[in-house]
Amino acid sequence: MRGDPFDPNCPTRLILDRIGDKWSVLVVLTLSDGPRRFSRLRDTIGGVTPKVLTQTLRAMERDGLLTRQVFAEVPPRVEYALTPLGHSLRRPIEAITEWAQENVEAVIAARERALHADASPAPAAPHPVR
Repeated sequence: MRGDPFDPNCPTRLILDRIGDKWSVLVVLTLSDGPRRFSRLRDTIGGVTPKVLTQTLRAMERDGLLTRQVFAEVPPRVEYALTPLGHSLRRPIEAITEWAQENVEAVIAARERALHADASPAPAAPHPVR
């Protein structure tokens, strides 16, 4: 079965939501080098709250993109690792990340131009001649 992302009822859209989420992208990039503990993931990614990272990791585990392994130690140690399916996302995500890094200045400049254009006063309407 091949999905159709333009069909509003196709589950492909759910997958695009998952892999288009910035936190999921950063988790894939971080775990590309090997398994990580939660705190190391959080520290490497930066700016993500523990609650949001937990939700992201649970969703990615549910979608088959990563595994969660609990080690019977005191205190318990938990590691997250990409599955083969998760690893298959590495190249596309790296390509998008590289594009973002190469084009960040152009995008920011475009945003600035748009912001200044929106803030400019509208030209005055011509006064009717009497």
